Amino acid sequence: MKRFILATTALTASAFAAQAGGLDRSNQDIGIIFESGNRFELSFGRSSPTVDGNDGGTSTGNVTGDFNIISGALRYELNDQWSFAFIVDEPFGSDLTYPTVPGSTYGGTEGIVDSIAFTALARYKFDDAWSVHGGVRYQELEARVTLQGAGYGGLSGYNANFGSDGAFGYVIGGAFEKPEIALRVALTYQSAIKHDLPTTENFGGPSADTRVQTPESLNLEFQTGVAKDTLVFGSIRYARYSDTIVRPTVFAGFTPPGTSLTTIEDSTDYEIGVGRRFNDQWSGSVAIGYQRENGDSLVSPLGPTDGAKYISLGAKYQASDRLDISAGARYTNLGDAVATTTLGSVPFADNDAISIGIKIGYNF
Repeated sequence: MKRFILATTALTASAFAAQAGGLDRSNQDIGIIFESGNRFELSFGRSSPTVDGNDGGTSTGNVTGDFNIISGALRYELNDQWSFAFIVDEPFGSDLTYPTVPGSTYGGTEGIVDSIAFTALARYKFDDAWSVHGGVRYQELEARVTLQGAGYGGLSGYNANFGSDGAFGYVIGGAFEKPEIALRVALTYQSAIKHDLPTTENFGGPSADTRVQTPESLNLEFQTGVAKDTLVFGSIRYARYSDTIVRPTVFAGFTPPGTSLTTIEDSTDYEIGVGRRFNDQWSGSVAIGYQRENGDSLVSPLGPTDGAKYISLGAKYQASDRLDISAGARYTNLGDAVATTTLGSVPFADNDAISIGIKIGYNF
């Protein structure tokens, strides 16, 4: 069975992972390493979330902003055994701002995170069935946080700016394939990356670096042919966000030991779908996904949702032997939660996100 690329891969950004699953945005996809020959890919995604809560009978307004994700990847095949890839993506991000409303619980609170990562990978095939892959990942991260509103008491008005810092991590994994039935099972581990972010806090005190660790993660992905021109695919992704602690020097002096500016639970995401090739030019896919709720609906105001469910549709057009264009759309229902601090709480319910994506692939 001739292998074909699933159209849903055009949707490079999770529908709204920035609030539904920690800070994930790209899921650190390395799928290009499993392609054939030399290939270049460029992807663009845009997500429009709506997340608003009920603050004492008054709407908070939408606390999240639309965001874009751009990524690119290049694969080079040296021979039948060795191939290499270079990937640029935006692995983590957040765009959250509570509209400023006098007397509100969190009005004026803000959490902005930006990142970019460069991954160099190599893959070695022992035979047609077994292979290993791994490489180095360089990541840059910066952020700013403002705590504002009655829910923060004496900390209301606190602001911290975290300057950019770059650091290295690694990627390692393996795969089993059976090409005659388009079967592939791949397991990939991405290490945690520790950043020392130059930090300026407006509550006084000396400027100092803040150690922040982005999560280690494990991705299990599979696909297999089930009928002529029909493929079933799926994935499980686990990210260990409980080790992502943000505790700047001045903030630490105002709060109990162990308190973090962000409280992010570990996340697990599941996806399953089916792809179908209709003819030599067109193929399509549909997938559903689920992100496990943490069980406790009390969450940080900087991440006021808990879990998610989504459905995505995709289509791919093979324009020529070298050029293909994929597009996808995703609707996500974001789980209800209560944004809570010691002095206040705001329930968030019935929120969602709409995302679209496009990817251009060129073989050379």
